[in-house]
Amino acid sequence: MNPIYYESLTTISQKIKVGEISSVEVTEKVLARIHQRDGQLRAYVRVLESESLQAAARLDRAQAAGQPTGLLHGVPIAIKDLLFTAGCPTGSGTQVMRDFVAQEDGTVVKKLKQAGAIIVGKTQMTEGAWAGYHPEATPPQSPWNAGYWPGTSSSGSAVAVATGLCFGAIGSDTGGSIRAPALCCSVVGIKPTFGRVSKHGAFPLASSLDHLGPMTRSVEDGGLMLQALAGHDPLDPHSLADPVPDYLAAIGSPIRGLKIGIDRQHTHDETHPAVVAMIENALETLRDQGAKIVEFKLPDWETLANGGVTTIATEAALAHAPYYPAQKDNYGTMLSKLLELGHSATAMQYATQEDARARFQAAISHLFETIDLFVIPVFPFRTPTLAEIDKIFSDSEGLVTAVRFTIPYNYAGLPTITLPAGLDDRSMPQAFQLVGPRLGEPVLIQAAHAYETARGPLQHPD
Repeated sequence: MNPIYYESLTTISQKIKVGEISSVEVTEKVLARIHQRDGQLRAYVRVLESESLQAAARLDRAQAAGQPTGLLHGVPIAIKDLLFTAGCPTGSGTQVMRDFVAQEDGTVVKKLKQAGAIIVGKTQMTEGAWAGYHPEATPPQSPWNAGYWPGTSSSGSAVAVATGLCFGAIGSDTGGSIRAPALCCSVVGIKPTFGRVSKHGAFPLASSLDHLGPMTRSVEDGGLMLQALAGHDPLDPHSLADPVPDYLAAIGSPIRGLKIGIDRQHTHDETHPAVVAMIENALETLRDQGAKIVEFKLPDWETLANGGVTTIATEAALAHAPYYPAQKDNYGTMLSKLLELGHSATAMQYATQEDARARFQAAISHLFETIDLFVIPVFPFRTPTLAEIDKIFSDSEGLVTAVRFTIPYNYAGLPTITLPAGLDDRSMPQAFQLVGPRLGEPVLIQAAHAYETARGPLQHPD
């Protein structure tokens, strides 16, 4: 039997709602777990102990008084430290913003609270949500092996979810920062359709590529969190006005006849054999559940991957204009290099990426007329060691290799879900992505849950 901190978010919320356990009791258990493990794991930059206990007590009193309960009622949730939180510092992994305190909550934080979630703390992240940590930060540790990479930049959120330091967390993803830590820590990560979840009150890396989404230990929990987060926000200029469906309506329904695409040339060429085998196993599992596997050819993704840093650097330079270069000495090397690149990028370089974006969006929209979703890896390599990821990030070619399966879908704004696929022969996590059409989250969640059910339960890292 799982300890309470490894119960599913959905189960815990239901137990609180029927009075089997109180929100205060659950929050105390999670805080005890944080005290026990986070000194080593370093998932949190700030634990909101007194605030979370006070919020839990308020929710228990409201429930006792017969007031309605929300989707996430009484459940401890963690948020990445780029989400503005009234009265609490939001440092975005930087030194220049470490003392910044927002006047009000960002939209995602408001929605979590409206759904009854307990904000138990703010998770560690890379500097400015780019590739590396500020030199004064001590990064989170992989819950599986201290010598391996926990992912970037939502690594703190993934570590917290994987180890029972919360029941779900918010991550952000500009070129793979929900998906990479979801892989490395063995959790589910949902990158929704661009604009489906408001970015208002989240410090940007690249505003036209940034996505916010849930990280959980199960597909159902991810769908429940997305249900609470999704919706139009007039304060976000990219926010979608499309109606929000019931993301869990089809969960558990058969996927017989669902057309799932695979471009084996794209996914298999120059990809580690263990990753190729994992993809083939995932396809076989989905086929066994009744899905129809369809071969297809992915449109030009190379331009997006090769020039993705141009878009990120240019838009990041704009976001950091109040601080950089005026406070350049307070920045770490990796983010400084990115911002310098942003200041030197030409209009032609940026326009080239925007043209490639438009072409890719149009071509892939046409592709989804013949398939329902498709399967790709997260990385062409296995979960890397710390030494391996330092080498990958040390040159531009390595960075392009790292984002070839991720950043095209930030440009296209398409929803993806990252699914753990067990451990490899090194006892390190494996995972793959399902990618769907614009606003295709319902079918992604349906298919992901079918795979998850067939795959069976996973072991926890401790």
